[in-house]
Amino acid sequence: MKKGLSEKELAFISKLELKNQYFFTRNDIQSNFTSINEMNVYIHRLKNKGRILKLNKAKYFLIPIKAINAKWSEHPFILIDEILNKDYCIVGKAAAKYWNLIDQIPFTYEVYNTKRHEIFTIFHIKINFKKRRKQHIPKGVKKTIQGHSFMIASKEESKQWI
Repeated sequence: MKKGLSEKELAFISKLELKNQYFFTRNDIQSNFTSINEMNVYIHRLKNKGRILKLNKAKYFLIPIKAINAKWSEHPFILIDEILNKDYCIVGKAAAKYWNLIDQIPFTYEVYNTKRHEIFTIFHIKINFKKRRKQHIPKGVKKTIQGHSFMIASKEESKQWI
C-alpha cells in the first residue's frame, strides 16, 4: 500500500523544493509548524514514508516529489560534504577515480575526518569514515561538482591508491 502525503507535508516539501533546498535543518522548516512537537511528528512520519533521510544530528535530506517511487540518488561527494561540512578529505580509490588515475568505479568511498568513525550506507553508496587527527588528514583540494563544493585529496596524494 502506498503512503500518501498529507496537505501539510506536501506544503513544506513544496516550499523546500521551490528553493531547491534538498538538504535542510530543523530551523529551515520550523516556520511551517506551530510547535516543535508538531514538527517532530511530521519529520518522523516523513522518515517512515521514505521522503526524508537523516544525515547527521542536525541535517536531513529531502527526497524530491519528482522521484519515482521515492527512489533517488545524489552524487556521493555532495553527500559526504553535507554529512561532514568541515575537516574531512575524500581519499582512496574514489580520489584516484576522480583524477582519472584508475578506471575502476569505487565500491566504497573512503573519507578521512576528525569526528566520525563508521561505515555508513546511503542510497546504496557505502561511505567509510575513518577518524584521523587533523594533522594526519591530507591537504585537500577544493573542487566543485553540480554547483556544490567538496574536499578531495590532491592528484599527487591520490597516486598512492593506484
